[in-house]
Amino acid sequence: MDLTQTAAPAAAPSAPSEAPRFDTLPLDPKLLRAVADQGYATMTPIQAKAIPVVLAGRDVMGAAQTGTGKTAAFSIPLLQRMLRHENSSMSPARHPVRALVLAPTRELADQVANNVKAYSRHTKLRAAVVFGGVDMKPQTAELKAGVEVLIATPGRLLDHIEAKNAVLNQVEYVVLDEADRMLDIGFLPDLQRILSYLPKTRQTLLFSATFSSEIKRLAESYLQDPVLVEVARPNATASTVEQRFYSVASDDKRAAVLKLLRERAIKQAIVFVNSKLGCARLARAFERDGLRTNALHGDKSQDERLKALDAFKRGEVDVLVCTDVAARGLDIADLPAVFNFDVPFNAEDYVHRIGRTGRAGASGLAMTLVTREDARLVAEVEKLIKKKIELEPLELEDDRWRRPRRPVSTEERGAELPRRAERAAPLRRSAAASADPFFDRPYVPSVTTGTPAWEQGAPSIAQTGVSLHQKPRKKIAALFGAKKTEASAA
Repeated sequence: MDLTQTAAPAAAPSAPSEAPRFDTLPLDPKLLRAVADQGYATMTPIQAKAIPVVLAGRDVMGAAQTGTGKTAAFSIPLLQRMLRHENSSMSPARHPVRALVLAPTRELADQVANNVKAYSRHTKLRAAVVFGGVDMKPQTAELKAGVEVLIATPGRLLDHIEAKNAVLNQVEYVVLDEADRMLDIGFLPDLQRILSYLPKTRQTLLFSATFSSEIKRLAESYLQDPVLVEVARPNATASTVEQRFYSVASDDKRAAVLKLLRERAIKQAIVFVNSKLGCARLARAFERDGLRTNALHGDKSQDERLKALDAFKRGEVDVLVCTDVAARGLDIADLPAVFNFDVPFNAEDYVHRIGRTGRAGASGLAMTLVTREDARLVAEVEKLIKKKIELEPLELEDDRWRRPRRPVSTEERGAELPRRAERAAPLRRSAAASADPFFDRPYVPSVTTGTPAWEQGAPSIAQTGVSLHQKPRKKIAALFGAKKTEASAA
């Protein structure tokens, strides 16, 4: 069945004038209590449309902007459906994996796990998260004890499957979170392997902020009669985020960030770059500028990445320099600004980068630094978000890299001259001591007459007909079959 035809019933109703409340849903009081503990009373548009469809047991493709509550849109209804399996038994066999959530990055997997554990805190359902970069032994012990909800990155999950630590033959619900990112970084073969271990009869949910043609083909392969739940135009940016584009030179980018931080009185910001090496270098440069800075990229261990993120959330870091490993799923409350130090190579990453600010209805600021070489990338971003991009000039001080010089008085300048002469005196004395009259005199070509000494006593060309520098020919008659002369025979 055509996906758009299936999506029509879900997308047709208009949004109500007042946001619906969670307590109007057929949810267990334990879940409602956990939602209230998190401070949520009303649902976001994606939650209001997706939760009833998931509760009905339908496969869902959820498209919404970042920061609109997609995690709660799939975790709360899945927990509600799994409450029938709730038990207090200590036997691992009574707690098989029933819901599997796949995420592309370690940070996103850890964040989803924290949300799921918060929503299930008043229930007896167990949740665990597994991802790479850390020791497998604690994860293995947790899996052996039994969990109902497993959140994982594809690579580490395959490691546990091969080690017989994770058995997925009783999975009833599968969630692909940020599926487009998993396809971008080459997880499709791993996804296919993981899905081959799952039962054919299951409910599959696919949530992402951007939907490409590859995602829709993936949905047609693994989802059965899916409902497209879409609360905004695909690939749209959040309306609460102010987007500014500044035209600068490549060498002026760091000065531009410092100027914008100072002028707008921004206390904290995430700065996105395109490379791991550039991320580390820029973080060190900001440290020299006096900012509390940390770097977050794929070459760091998982422990270092989590510590850097926690320090930023606690306000101990002013600027967090990141690669696109942090562009998806990071939920940082009240983040005032995001800088695109480099325009992303993939236009869809721009949507996810600026989605780190302006979350949950708050206002945010996204600033992108554009050079002449970025014209093609900016055009792709403009085409994706369907919005005209206006480049603004950014005036920088010409002497921003120079230290201010202290004015020198005439007396100080006069006192400096003898000191310079005294410092130069040893150099002059050493130069005089090493003087050699033979080598110091100018070159005078010598006039030679007569025959050179090395040719005196030797026969001249007129006598031999051959130059002294020309070797005589050697007669090797025997090689050519010539007859031997009497002299040669003798």
